[in-house]
Amino acid sequence: MSEYTQGLIDLPWWGYVLVTLALTHISIASITIFLHRAQAHRALDLHPIASHFFRFWLWLTTSAVTKEWVSVHRKHHARCETPEDPHSPRIVGIRKVLLEGAELYQAEAAKPDTLERFGHGTPDDWLERHLYSGRRNLGITLMLLIDLALFGAIGLTIWAVQMLWMPVFAAGIINGAGHYYGYRNFACDDASTNILPWGILIGGEELHNNHHAYGSSAKLSNRWYEFDIGWGYIRVLALLGLARVKKVAPKVRWGEIKHFCDAELLNSVVTHRYDVLTRYARGMKRVYAEELDKLRASLPEGIALKQARRWFNLDHARLKSSERLQLQSLLAQSPRLLLLYQMRQDLGALWGRSTASSEQLVHQLQDWCQRAESSGIEALSQFSFRLRRYA
Repeated sequence: MSEYTQGLIDLPWWGYVLVTLALTHISIASITIFLHRAQAHRALDLHPIASHFFRFWLWLTTSAVTKEWVSVHRKHHARCETPEDPHSPRIVGIRKVLLEGAELYQAEAAKPDTLERFGHGTPDDWLERHLYSGRRNLGITLMLLIDLALFGAIGLTIWAVQMLWMPVFAAGIINGAGHYYGYRNFACDDASTNILPWGILIGGEELHNNHHAYGSSAKLSNRWYEFDIGWGYIRVLALLGLARVKKVAPKVRWGEIKHFCDAELLNSVVTHRYDVLTRYARGMKRVYAEELDKLRASLPEGIALKQARRWFNLDHARLKSSERLQLQSLLAQSPRLLLLYQMRQDLGALWGRSTASSEQLVHQLQDWCQRAESSGIEALSQFSFRLRRYA
């Protein structure tokens, strides 16, 4: 490299690539550990040393304001896949979220009511008011000067990649692909997916469906074959006394079949509700397929089989008005599909009825199991016996 373009550090081409990947990875780790898991969901507490490092690094590399980021993300969870969701590809389209995710974030962050309602509990000290949010662009300017001083002219390219990393991966891929492509471990009432079972490049955020199922969990991996590198960093911070994990997703445990439902069984079912709904969807999949196959020739106009299968595993309130009408006409042709769909809605209502007492909910759970076991549908009966074993 020419002496006129060389910085304090001279590296081969692959060295600059590794440095760029390392710098951007620190930014991703800061986002997932500090902004996402610690601030937005309170899944862990960070020591002031760790917390201030993440805040300072994010100021240098993203100009993100903690209160704004947290507010937009919390609103996303509260209004997921509805017109009020700040960045749902199901509402605004996958192309827009992938290409304009940062713009969608900025538009929502500019709304005072969003910040007021969802931004509580975020840092509000002198540094936050006068530096991190008061002079947000100063940080990325300093980062540019540091990159140029260290790496010379190539530092401009490194800086540009740093500036693009969060808009492309955090705002675009996680919010876009994480609600459009991939696999699902849990039948959440949204479209969240796990992009990959190995959460490395984006700090573990690839496991997005797991996160939506258990939003307050500090650990995003759930199956034995899944890996969350962000969780690995949290464990290291905990060993150093720089972090304290508050909550992780509960593990499913099984006991003996309870022939009479009680409060303990109810609590277990509610705790593992997304696992319950997932097992219900998988258990009824073959019955759905058989019934739809019988109706294939007489399906109401405008209804596709793939579309109909998705409706069966969603809460009725999550469907559009046009979808509800189509589903109603479909269910009218099959008593078995109608029963399975109604049983799924009744099952979800067990944790949706906030005004019911524990005794009432236990009675409703017992009634649900009895109806399932006397339905004449083998898959439904077997699921009920499995449901009685949650511990």
